[in-house]
Amino acid sequence: MRKGKDGFYCRYVKRALDLLLGVLLCIPAVPIVGICYLGIKLETHGPAFFLQERPGKDGKIFLLYKLRTMIEETERDGVELSDMERITKVGRVIRACSFDELPQIWNVLKGDMSFIGPRPLLVEYLPLYSEVQMRRHDVLPGISGWAQVNGRNELSWEQKFERDVWYVDHVSFGLDVKILWMTIRNVFQRSGVNAGVNETMIKFRGSPQPDQADAETREYEVVI
Repeated sequence: MRKGKDGFYCRYVKRALDLLLGVLLCIPAVPIVGICYLGIKLETHGPAFFLQERPGKDGKIFLLYKLRTMIEETERDGVELSDMERITKVGRVIRACSFDELPQIWNVLKGDMSFIGPRPLLVEYLPLYSEVQMRRHDVLPGISGWAQVNGRNELSWEQKFERDVWYVDHVSFGLDVKILWMTIRNVFQRSGVNAGVNETMIKFRGSPQPDQADAETREYEVVI
């Protein structure tokens, strides 16, 4: 069976499986989100959900849902706070368990996202991508993806985008099952959550060197 974004699985099967899995996961997700909601509201002021515009398939903008894990304050005494300084006690637990991503099941059911695919990043990054990097938007973004199970925030942006583009060219049922399994394993191992002691991930400023040749020739060993 042909793999990649134009293959039968990606075009006709993947969406149906997303809907089926999304409905099934709503059963355990709703009470977990409810408990997290109460914890967030008890610890901090402000909304419990974080809503932000993100680019989806073909760069189409949609509203992404997450549980809020940071204080709304971005600076203190004129000094900008790092991400790690803004994370709340409840938020730290929520992130460690990846519960902050659970509201994105609603994005999957709406058709904005898939369970597996390149992570939807900030809208401000769109003009910074190279032509090859932009290909990460050829498929629906995902709650988890090939980059997330192969380093996550420990990867450089270029390494992330290489893995995203590789996924677009190799997406298949077997690969999605592998990524789903690796995602569950990584959640329990709590691997790759932070890029360093002060930041969850530095902002993307654009790639300093052309990456087309590397992205087109790099291969990853996949055992399915």
